[in-house]
Amino acid sequence: MSDEMKFFMYLLEYYAAYKNKKSGDVLKEWDAHNITQKVYDNYWTYHTERIENAYMDIDSLIATGKPAW
Repeated sequence: MSDEMKFFMYLLEYYAAYKNKKSGDVLKEWDAHNITQKVYDNYWTYHTERIENAYMDIDSLIATGKPAW
């Protein structure tokens, strides 16, 4: 398994806990907003910053379709 996939799974689990949701429900939400690949592709940014920055970016992608920064 790649480092990117390991981090994606980590981020999915922690974001789900942050939102008090099940991981599967979060993944369905990401899929519904067509952001799953964007989240995966942001590995190089997300894994070098505070996890809260990733949460903020994901929330913005869901709400507006645009990254937070």
